[in-house]
Amino acid sequence: MLNYEFPPIGGGGGQAHHALLKEFAGRPDLMIDVLTSAPAPGFFLDPFADNIRIHKVGIRKKQLHFWRRSEVLAWLIKARPRYRRLLRENTYDLVHAFFGFPTGWLCYRTTGRLPYVISLRGSDVPGGNARLQLEYKLLGPLVFKPIWEHASALAACSEGLRQRALRFLPSARIDVIPNGVDLERFTPAERPSGGPRPLRVITVGRLSPTKRLPVLIEMIELLRKEGCDIQLTIVGGGALEGELRRRISGERFRGVITMTGRRNASRMPEIYRQHDLLVSASAQEGMSNAMLEAMASGLPIVTTRCEGVDELISNNGIVVDDPTPTALAAAVRKLADQRTMLTAMSLAARKKAEIFGWNAVAESYLQLYAKVLSGGGR
Repeated sequence: MLNYEFPPIGGGGGQAHHALLKEFAGRPDLMIDVLTSAPAPGFFLDPFADNIRIHKVGIRKKQLHFWRRSEVLAWLIKARPRYRRLLRENTYDLVHAFFGFPTGWLCYRTTGRLPYVISLRGSDVPGGNARLQLEYKLLGPLVFKPIWEHASALAACSEGLRQRALRFLPSARIDVIPNGVDLERFTPAERPSGGPRPLRVITVGRLSPTKRLPVLIEMIELLRKEGCDIQLTIVGGGALEGELRRRISGERFRGVITMTGRRNASRMPEIYRQHDLLVSASAQEGMSNAMLEAMASGLPIVTTRCEGVDELISNNGIVVDDPTPTALAAAVRKLADQRTMLTAMSLAARKKAEIFGWNAVAESYLQLYAKVLSGGGR
């Protein structure tokens, strides 16, 4: 398995990989080597389980949650000889890469020696990510396309992402294997009884332009002006953290908007349970891990439309087609004013999340591996 990011580095792609490995741990029919990154120079070998080893190629990482182009290139240069060494020293049946690029490039360079499966995660599929438009333009036809074409199987984490991928390469055969959620770690809180209290809203993710956090800040301003008693917690770190902290430093946001920075995954279940609703203004997702975790924690979702929401949101939230502060404020206000609807959506959110256990995701990947090894891939 290959992944250029893995906890504590990166975001949803690394977390999903980690969760999948937990499902594979201890299985006598699987032996897995994972090649990934570390945030400091060197090479590190971590025993994840009796049947899983994590090989970490270290680079000088400036921020855990943000990849500079130079860091991606540095990891590729250092990871390639380590990958080839693993192939020389071991006999593998296949390789599974998270992200078509940069990790998929390593698989492509050994095409013919080993069949490979690629999990398309979101940012590795050409689309609306403003920061990566240059990469999409330069690498799309020359690099992404041959990597995809030589893969034995491609798996997108949502139907929406699959459709985006098909717009890039219409001839591709792409399976859909969704993200999962740990239903034992993420559980609903007991809702307190008593008098009125603020509606506690949370948003979780990298603080990047794609997440459109300023829209959520403006949404809160509108709701407060309308007299809505609401509080917003922003969980995550990223390139925009300093700018966003400056924006909410004024007196009018004191006690209204809180930025926690990046939080360890072990703390997230309790953080979700302290809130009533998750809101997202994201322009682009594969399938949101944060939404799944919030749903499992009994939180309804209010979100702008993007990939993955059709699978996740039905009677457990509201999808806003117009990605503006006004439209999001109207959706949130509806739930703030109708607490019985909020409660019903909370129950529906947990029930919906129960479809997405990681055990089902792991079984889907095992079936895909078997299909590839039997010659039934692309």
